Amino acid sequence: MLRKFKPGDWVKVKGKLTAPKMQVIKYIPKKDPILGLVDNDSYLECVWYKNGERKSDIFHQNKLIKMVATGGLFETFLMNPKLRLTQNLK
Repeated sequence: MLRKFKPGDWVKVKGKLTAPKMQVIKYIPKKDPILGLVDNDSYLECVWYKNGERKSDIFHQNKLIKMVATGGLFETFLMNPKLRLTQNLK
């Protein structure tokens, strides 16, 4: 099977609106329990952070979609400071 992602890609689980943004770590070899064949090109180890705790799990590549907007694992909200030339004292 063709590999869809590479390490460092940002992905999300298909169909879940609340799924976390995850980063691909590497492909994992997984043995099929019925046939006994090892699949090296379908399962990915992904990592994400929740409440400051690192979580990781293995997903099939067909259950993931690539994210267009990339960035860090922690989002930072920058507020525009409100500058005033005069100070209101009451």
